[in-house]
Amino acid sequence: MPTESENAVEQTACREEVDVSELTDEYRALLSERRYAVLATQDPEGTIHQTPVWFIFEEGRFYIESNSASRKVKNLHHRPAASITIDARQPGVDRWVSASGATDILSANEAQAINANIRKRYLTREAIEDPRIGPSFAAADDVTIRLTPAGWRSWSARDVDERFFGGILGQTPERWFLPIAP
Repeated sequence: MPTESENAVEQTACREEVDVSELTDEYRALLSERRYAVLATQDPEGTIHQTPVWFIFEEGRFYIESNSASRKVKNLHHRPAASITIDARQPGVDRWVSASGATDILSANEAQAINANIRKRYLTREAIEDPRIGPSFAAADDVTIRLTPAGWRSWSARDVDERFFGGILGQTPERWFLPIAP
């Protein structure tokens, strides 16, 4: 259990500006698109636990809705660090961006408000307003994971294509790549 001074340090760290200068416009656009991400945490035995998640990227941080009883949240209580990867799978122009860093778990009203925004990003208005669906999603996810990136990695097939193949792979990907299932 963190001490008061450790909590104060964590809270100060969460208010600091996050350096996203490494992100190109291409990767900023990717993070703004509605895509699934994969969040990786580490369990107490050291095994990596990966989970597809819904997210929002705002003010240089990732916000992921979750349930307080989930394996990922339990893992983050033991080791408050994670990595997240967002990718676009389109043969010939695939790309991904990944960040890793410290996490904290938001709860109560703060989590409810953020989680409502995440659901608006992924669910139709009809789903949110349907008494069978909207309230069930809202009740299931009672916390928000906030990941503050300390490091970034990225890769783009376009860069590889231009560097090694003169751009031919992206121009006619169906000629070079088999289709990927939707």
